[in-house]
Amino acid sequence: MAIRALLFDLDDTLAVDEAVSHETFAHVAAVAAARFDAEPARFATDAMAIARELWGEGECRPFCRSIGISAFECLWGGFTGETPELTALRNWAQAYRVEVFAKALTLQKSDFPAEAPGVLASEFSATRRGRQRLLQGARELMTELSATHSLALLTNGAPDLQREKIAASGLESFFKAIAVSGEHGIGKPKPEIFHRLLSELGVSPGEAIMVGNSLERDIAGARNAGIRSIWIRVPGAEEQADVTPDHTISALSEIPRILKDLEDPSGN
Repeated sequence: MAIRALLFDLDDTLAVDEAVSHETFAHVAAVAAARFDAEPARFATDAMAIARELWGEGECRPFCRSIGISAFECLWGGFTGETPELTALRNWAQAYRVEVFAKALTLQKSDFPAEAPGVLASEFSATRRGRQRLLQGARELMTELSATHSLALLTNGAPDLQREKIAASGLESFFKAIAVSGEHGIGKPKPEIFHRLLSELGVSPGEAIMVGNSLERDIAGARNAGIRSIWIRVPGAEEQADVTPDHTISALSEIPRILKDLEDPSGN
């Protein structure tokens, strides 16, 4: 069956996420070194570990896991909205951000200015927001594929944060449909959100292929929904999961070849 539609994940599939977060920690560590005499390499490593630890222990972790909000996103997302879950996350995240950098400083310094953790938390948020960029070849691929296929975006995360990322990407106009897990209260890998998007596109599971970097969410979710999959292996954002993608790539530029092979297996 011919592929009529491609569903794309956003973070670390079309837009750089994990690497930008690491760059932001390095930047904040440099600020901590210049202003508060911290050792920068250790500070960055400690802050990342503390962020993950506190997120994992936090009261909002179940909600974050359900719709796909990471520890690092909790350091800069606005989480606007009036649902009880978003309100709780918004309130929790404010204290979480300050605590991350307070603990990282405490590991090196017995004394530091009271305002230091808040300064570093604000620096992280502003810097991460300003460093959004696309994976190599993302715009060119969207331009090429949109001429022959229906394109859609399927991303986990908080509504306001993912919509902000989508707008910053400059790719929104290429997509005939967009689904953000937080807007539906359900996320990948559950098949329902895939089926909602396919229905909006007017295609069957057999006529679509999912492209994403997460084995656990994108590839397993596509399998759950009866959709073929392409896993993009992004260094630094890899994970382990008991699922095998239909195709594996290391660059977005490989996708047209896969589509050509699917449409003409003989290679003619």
